[in-house]
Amino acid sequence: MSTLKIHNSYSRQKETFEPITPGYVGMYVCGPTVSGESHLGHARPYITFDVVFRYLQHLGYKVRYVRNITDAGHFEEEGREAEDKISSKAVLEKLEPMELVQKYTNLFHWAMNLFNTIPPSIEPTATGHIVEQIEMIKKIMADGYAYEKNGSIYFDVKKYAAGHDYGKLSGRKIEDLLEATRELEGQEEKRDAADFALWKAAPAKHIMRWNSPWGEGFPGWHIECSAMATKYLGTRFDIHGGGMDLQFPHHESEIAQSTICNGSAPVKYWMHNNMITINGRKMGKSYNNVIKLTELFSGDHPLLTQAYHPMVVRFFILQSHYRSTLDFSNEALQASEKGLKRLWDAYENLQRLRDRSSELQETAADPELDERLRKLMTEFDTFMNDDFNTAKVLANMFELVPVINSLKDKTIALTGISRATFDLLQQQFYTYLETILGLTSVSAADNEKLKNVMQLLIEIRKEARSRKDFVTSDKIRNQLATIGILLKDEKDGNISWSVE
Repeated sequence: MSTLKIHNSYSRQKETFEPITPGYVGMYVCGPTVSGESHLGHARPYITFDVVFRYLQHLGYKVRYVRNITDAGHFEEEGREAEDKISSKAVLEKLEPMELVQKYTNLFHWAMNLFNTIPPSIEPTATGHIVEQIEMIKKIMADGYAYEKNGSIYFDVKKYAAGHDYGKLSGRKIEDLLEATRELEGQEEKRDAADFALWKAAPAKHIMRWNSPWGEGFPGWHIECSAMATKYLGTRFDIHGGGMDLQFPHHESEIAQSTICNGSAPVKYWMHNNMITINGRKMGKSYNNVIKLTELFSGDHPLLTQAYHPMVVRFFILQSHYRSTLDFSNEALQASEKGLKRLWDAYENLQRLRDRSSELQETAADPELDERLRKLMTEFDTFMNDDFNTAKVLANMFELVPVINSLKDKTIALTGISRATFDLLQQQFYTYLETILGLTSVSAADNEKLKNVMQLLIEIRKEARSRKDFVTSDKIRNQLATIGILLKDEKDGNISWSVE
């Protein structure tokens, strides 16, 4: 079996994966800022790193996967004065900040569940780690790499860059950064325009605020991840992931902070997924082409011609290598819808043929065909070990589909393949489709939705009967009967249902 290689964004080359502690992997992925709904662009990193998580476990590693929730701070420092997105959105929606945070955290978890992503090992929140962030800032200040101004704390980028390779991850030079940031607003407190906030003093009307040695304030965006990653994964860990838009300033700042505070660079392998574009254009509010996940699943958006199932979206994302640009269009999603159905139908054909596999000979009647099939399946591991190339794995699966489909149309013993190859087909399709790629049958997911809808209707009917509202109770039962769903009132008071 080939060795896993990962494209390290820091070195810009593929490197053989060797975890810091043999048998164990620490992975940190930047989670959502819960000041609003997640959109299509957010789906890609969380599905990408879900597959990374799944594959590392498949290889036998014990993985601690940490993905944070940003529920405080998150400054917009490029082009406007620093702003706390959570507080600002809470004012707009007339909600308590933590009420807003809970609302959008729940929506995020709901979407991740529909995408069939495995929950991370730990999901820390920024507000739950204020103490750790303050301690980290104090250490950076004590080492002379941060300074206080009017109750706010800034990281001294120019001083750091004098002795460290600042900008290597993002490919930016410090001179270019200084030139690019010179004309920005809200820079008057800083010694240099390239400096970034570790802590911001809270204005009088600011809602979210915490006590600190420098007065009441709230944390900067970058320090959150450094503090939480250090606490749960140590001063140096294996993999840090996120979208490539986070390379600068977020991840570049993380490297600087953690290097000063902990005495070494924090991450061995940096991984970044590329962006999703829409009809060839970057997704952004200014282009009016941001598609929220709720809109994607319901089809309720001007750019959508239909609703798209979460599994279709997951499949669409995995059909491209995570480092390549992925262009969204209705045509591309519709093609993915058909492709997923074709692949899953073949998988179900394999499952149905399981009981007939005894008809096969131990030795293949067509050795050349048998060998070709085995080579296609062996390459699954090869492609995944080549920087998680899910696109090539799926391409090989589609090459196997015609052969699988031919099995159901003839006596299985006459197909030319051996019993061992047939068994390998079943094993590899299950391992890759379900366990590693995390795909499920769209119809199976719909059945789960039906169960949830039926449970809701049963609860409504129970409440109606308890109020002696038999008109509503009978209406629910009778209308369900017209579409072939039968309700049965049990003696113990429960209600069961079945499909005719």
